[in-house]
Amino acid sequence: MNKTGKVGIVVVLVVTIITVIAIKQNKSSQDSAAFGSDGQIPEMYKVQQLTGKGLPVLVDVGADTCIPCKLMAPILKELKEELKGRIIVQFLNLNEYSGFADEYKISVMPTQIFYDASGEERFRHEGFFSKEDILAKWKELGVNLSGETSQAPAFERLKPAKLDERTKDTICYMCDGDINPKTLVTVQTEKGLVRMCSPHCYFIMYSCLTEDKTDFEKKVSAADTVTGNLVPATDAVFLLGQDENTGRPWIKTFANREAAVTERSASGGNILTYGLLQEKELSHHCGFCDRAVYPQDAAEVIIDNGVHTWGCCSHCALGVAARTGKNIEVYEKDRLTGDKIIVKTFDGKIASLEPQSAVAWFGQRQKADGTWASAGCFHQGFFVNEDNLKKWIEKNPHETGRLISISQALADKMKLSPEQIQKACKIGECIPK
Repeated sequence: MNKTGKVGIVVVLVVTIITVIAIKQNKSSQDSAAFGSDGQIPEMYKVQQLTGKGLPVLVDVGADTCIPCKLMAPILKELKEELKGRIIVQFLNLNEYSGFADEYKISVMPTQIFYDASGEERFRHEGFFSKEDILAKWKELGVNLSGETSQAPAFERLKPAKLDERTKDTICYMCDGDINPKTLVTVQTEKGLVRMCSPHCYFIMYSCLTEDKTDFEKKVSAADTVTGNLVPATDAVFLLGQDENTGRPWIKTFANREAAVTERSASGGNILTYGLLQEKELSHHCGFCDRAVYPQDAAEVIIDNGVHTWGCCSHCALGVAARTGKNIEVYEKDRLTGDKIIVKTFDGKIASLEPQSAVAWFGQRQKADGTWASAGCFHQGFFVNEDNLKKWIEKNPHETGRLISISQALADKMKLSPEQIQKACKIGECIPK
């Protein structure tokens, strides 16, 4: 073999050896990705150095690459900023120092460890832990982080600010709104006449009925938009259009096609029979309770498998997490201003909330026996802050209920059993209230 050939073989061998070493190092890095490098941890991050300084300590041990750890990051940042001087918050990254796993006896990422002011470990939790749960745990452990000896009671209004003096025949069976005689829809039942403010409210009611709905439409009449006279729904002609500013559908009812054609030339829209209108109205459902919705009115919900759905109200939107058992994102509007509120969940808890000041209104009504129950989907809502909620309450003097955190609203839904979820928002029988 000549000299050139020998040199070539040596070069190939050297390259091969370097490649093998690089592959092994890369594999070793990948194998230890869960707990980072093997470097010893600095003295300042050891248990005895972080704790026992006269303040409670929350240590979160995780990695900057795992999903629940990433969700914990903004929560830890908020706690660190909001509770500065009252608590020490420390994130320990296993991707930087794998020794944290042994030092803090970690088997699952992330793990949160609660130490009291003396340095004694009081509690630890594995996995994602919401901000509200962390604060609740400190309170349970007897640590007052509010800086106050007592807290003001949450806002509530348990008695209407103004008596509702409307007669029953002027109040919509579904939404409790005022009935315009020109948009009235009625259902004739054995127990009396049920009156609703619009075809849309009728279809909401229809979508959540559990009674036998065979030939149900024969009981239904709708007011002619021109005359106000009631027309059997199956004989009526409907004009379906869309508001050019909001995109929200509108419906007008006519006793005959000629009148509908005349109106269409003035306001646009599509002429539909009762059957086609019903198909349109029932095409979108709440992802929690199955009620018919207009997407323009509803909260948008994105499930973590990429499926898009809606919540007929803000609370039902959160209920999608309970019904599906999956993480969700909720995009809702402040009921007063229309400002956007974004809620993201993880493992049935609030993972993030924008803005952080957002709150929920739990509309409730007192029953004859003195107990309280939900006032229904039309009386629930999210607000970007408590001030907006109070302004909305002032504009709606008949509303009663309580301010609750959005975390509590989600927790209430997550407690529901499959049977309770199946019955949520359902109407057993259409009868007058």
